[in-house]
Parts: sequence; C-alpha cells; structure tokens
Amino acid sequence: MSLFGKNIKKIRSVKALSQQAFAELFDLKRGTLGAYEEGRSEPKIETIIKIANYFSIPIGDMLTKELTVNQLLKFKVDFESGEVEEHEDHLSKIPCITPHLQDDYLKYSDNSNFINDLPCITLPINNGDELRAYVVDNLEMSTDNDGLYPRDVIIGEKLPRKKFSELQNSCIYIVVTKDKILLRRVYQANNKLILKADHRGIDQEEISQAEIKELWEMKYVFYHRIPEKRNTDIKEKLSFLEEEFQKLRKSFDQ
Repeated sequence: MSLFGKNIKKIRSVKALSQQAFAELFDLKRGTLGAYEEGRSEPKIETIIKIANYFSIPIGDMLTKELTVNQLLKFKVDFESGEVEEHEDHLSKIPCITPHLQDDYLKYSDNSNFINDLPCITLPINNGDELRAYVVDNLEMSTDNDGLYPRDVIIGEKLPRKKFSELQNSCIYIVVTKDKILLRRVYQANNKLILKADHRGIDQEEISQAEIKELWEMKYVFYHRIPEKRNTDIKEKLSFLEEEFQKLRKSFDQ
C-alpha cells in the first residue's frame, strides 16, 4: 500500500484545507478522498498525477515517501489560480572568526578568498548589511556570572570608517586592529576610542581611529548556556552613568 493517503492528509493539514475543499480542487467526492486518506482505496494514476503536479511534488515521493512539513512549506500555492510559487527562506551565510583562526584573520582579512573560506553560520537574517560572527574565547566581557563567556557567539554588523563618528557609546564592538582582535565596549573621545572590558581585572585601552582596520557592532548573541536573569534596570543605569562620565571627560579634553 502506498503512502499517498497519508501524504494528502498532511498536505491538507499544512495548507489548512478541509476534505471538501481539497476534493473540489480535483473533482473528487469527499467520501472518495476520505477513503484515500484512510487507506481503504487507492486512487487512479490520473488522480495521482494531477495532485502531484498541482503541488509540484514528485510522483515517486507522493507514493513511497512520508512527506515532511518542511518539504511542503517550500511551496506556496495560489488555490484560485492554481499557480505554484516556490518559497525560499531568506538565509544569510555569515563568516565566523573562531579562536584558532584569529591570527590568520589578522593577516588575511583583506583577502576575499580567505573570507569566503571561513566557516559560516547560516541564519535567517537578510538586512543587506555585511555581518561577521565571532566566537568568544575568554572572560574579558563577563562580570558577576553575567555577560559573555567562552563559546558564546557574537554577530556583528560592520560600521564603515566614514561612520565612526556615529558610533554608539557603551555598545559592544568586535574591534580589529593590525595585531589583535578585541571584544569591548567602545566610547568616543575626540579622535580616539576608549575600549573597556566588563571584567574588573582588565584595564581599558585608548587607540586612535587610524589603528582600527574593522569595527563590527554587536547585533545578536547566541549563548552557549542559558544566561541567568539580568537586572536590566541596574545595567541601564550603569550604562547611562558611564556615558555621562565619558561626556564629562570629553569636555575636559577640549
């Protein structure tokens, strides 16, 4: 016995069609369709061909394979016109900087072939911006069981050099210079940037904008563990105070 009946029942479920509505599409009686679905009767070959072609499903698959929901969702059917439009998921392949590739990235990040050969993370992100993934390999952006830990994955959006002046203070960036890659909160100070780690034991750094090869603003985080509940109010207040401190410092530098 074929899997035709089970498959058309799944098609109806995915497309939200009643037995009556489905039967009318193919000039069948509802009782006949019910018999197909329950395995009490096998359809004529013309009926199989008609239904398979309508949903753009190979006849062999209709008869011998149990179709999955994912397979069926690839096709968007206009039931009034009978036209079938293939539906494609919008997925982006994002080059990933892993810990053991950091040194090579510093040497060859300008080489498009090297970037294309990096391992990729595929995500349903399609905003047209250039993205980079980065695997955390230290505790420098962690604090009090919070923050970013080794094997967490950061997805950063590239900030072009001409937009460095639009940099958002206190946001986390992947900072690529000639000789190192850092994950830091970044603050503007005239033509310099202050790089600050969340871990109390790491000193902040000051670098000129000219030293920066690439700057990627953190947009997404994929945690390697379930983060503990955060006190967002306190973090927002601390972030605000840090930003006000930087503004005050900037006024003294002028």
